[in-house]
Amino acid sequence: MTLAWHFTADTLRDGRAIPPIGETLRHDGPLVICEKGFHASERMIDALQYAPGPTIHRVRCGGAMLRQDDKLVCRERTIIWSHRVSDDLLRSFARQQARSVLHLWDAPEIVKRYLETGDESIRAAAWAAARDAAGAAAWAARAAA
Repeated sequence: MTLAWHFTADTLRDGRAIPPIGETLRHDGPLVICEKGFHASERMIDALQYAPGPTIHRVRCGGAMLRQDDKLVCRERTIIWSHRVSDDLLRSFARQQARSVLHLWDAPEIVKRYLETGDESIRAAAWAAARDAAGAAAWAARAAA
């Protein structure tokens, strides 16, 4: 058995209801990462990148399993506990992660201000400025090559 993390929206990706805590889901066919079987990640940060929604589940994975760096697919998955994470908390975490790499680039002031404050009134402008800065950096790298 492997303990892992799995995020969902209001249903599983195939539209089925989220099973109750303690109920084991079983997959009888072949296991194919990203296609067939029950997926999860051993690290929460890895599971977050695949999150279709804000509900996090601590799961126990069992049976046959295939692994790659950031996720696994298993034959059996059982939810141990679940928690719906608020949008505010998820956005705060995303801003914290972005702030942790600000030293790696010359971020526009509006981007820095949004990441520090979370002020929704400047969010669109911050996204646009970040996108423009990334595009300029890509062009500069192409020109240098």
